[in-house]
Amino acid sequence: MSQAIGAPVTRHWKSPFFIKFLIILFLVEFMKGSLLVAVLPVYMKNHLGLSANVIGIAFSLQYIGDNLFRSPSGWLAERLGFRKTMSGALLLTVVAVTILAFFSGAGWLALACFILGIGTSPLWPCAMTGTTEISGPNNSNGQAMGALEMASLGGTGAGPIFMNFLMDRTDKNYHTAFLILIGCGIILVMVAVLLPKKVRDKVQETGASVGKAGVSVGNSLRDKMRQLQSSVKSTLYEVKHNLKVSWLVYPALFLQSFVIGLLSPVITLYVQNELHISPNLYSLLLVTGGGITVLALIPCGKLIDRFGTSPFLNAGFLLAAVSLSIFSMVRALPLVFLFVGVVGVSYAMILPAWNTFIAHLVPKGERGAVWGFFLTLQGSGMVVGPVVSGRLWDHVGHSVPFLASAIVMALLFIIHFMLSRKSAAKLSH
Repeated sequence: MSQAIGAPVTRHWKSPFFIKFLIILFLVEFMKGSLLVAVLPVYMKNHLGLSANVIGIAFSLQYIGDNLFRSPSGWLAERLGFRKTMSGALLLTVVAVTILAFFSGAGWLALACFILGIGTSPLWPCAMTGTTEISGPNNSNGQAMGALEMASLGGTGAGPIFMNFLMDRTDKNYHTAFLILIGCGIILVMVAVLLPKKVRDKVQETGASVGKAGVSVGNSLRDKMRQLQSSVKSTLYEVKHNLKVSWLVYPALFLQSFVIGLLSPVITLYVQNELHISPNLYSLLLVTGGGITVLALIPCGKLIDRFGTSPFLNAGFLLAAVSLSIFSMVRALPLVFLFVGVVGVSYAMILPAWNTFIAHLVPKGERGAVWGFFLTLQGSGMVVGPVVSGRLWDHVGHSVPFLASAIVMALLFIIHFMLSRKSAAKLSH
């Protein structure tokens, strides 16, 4: 029987609740990695004969659906609980993959990608909210954040590798691939049903703070609409009065994913066109960089819990800035592998430290809504980054997106250094 998050047994990052979320996170990223990297681009272009423009629009709708509904889904999770929010949303992923499997029109495929984005939108707000809820008395959750990133990266990498292997063995049988992904979606819903019913036994009442009496419970539509309106107002009041963060946090959230968006659409083109690396060697390169990141996440998380986030973020941002700038200049294969490994180490320091840093800024009231807002702002960088990267690639130079990402990393170092100085100044007073 599932237990509430507030129960003592769950206040540990190795709890059954957290393990279930790791399974969900891995499988969701497995599905998305399989679809967006290995299956859909080739299926839509070569099998259905759709234009690159249509494919780009469909993929953009997936990102838009994911980011647009992160804040509402985080808000819903505070009220409906993890079980209803996640199981309902993940059921939409099954619907999306089913549409992809049995419909071939461009409009249907675009709709399916949008539904897929909506279905995965509660994942990170719920994961971050749950991780923050189970943190210890000092809110030390670096290990938990590292485990989340490990599950995410593992799923993202395993999905395309498995699907490429399957495509080779089944002579590009997309029907089999879609059926496997539908099966993954069904497993996801089954795991989500085992999550706790509620984030907390009772959502924090803010009516007294606002100075208004609560709305009476009724069965009529008018009463329900009044309850919803009152709840939204209470949420906005809670966020407005309790979310006290520096304005520098907001551009930092955007830039943290913007830098990934700069790299994601051009890394394959750069490796093939500039470095002339074979597909098999490129796969080895990805496994090297991703493997180093995944292996380093847990020890980095433990060290972050012990020494704090600042040294790891400062070192990670600087190391990433230097290695990315040099990566755009090297041509020798051993050096390429070396700097990919260095980038992997830098991201192993940045990812859990950044999420832990943001977790300390989230107020106890309305955690789901605030996490949803933060992740929406952070995710918007992934929408803008590829557009900027493509223009830089076409009109300026093929190495420029890497230099731009290095500049963004250096800017993030400066922003975080300023935020650390402000925090230290507050503590001294």
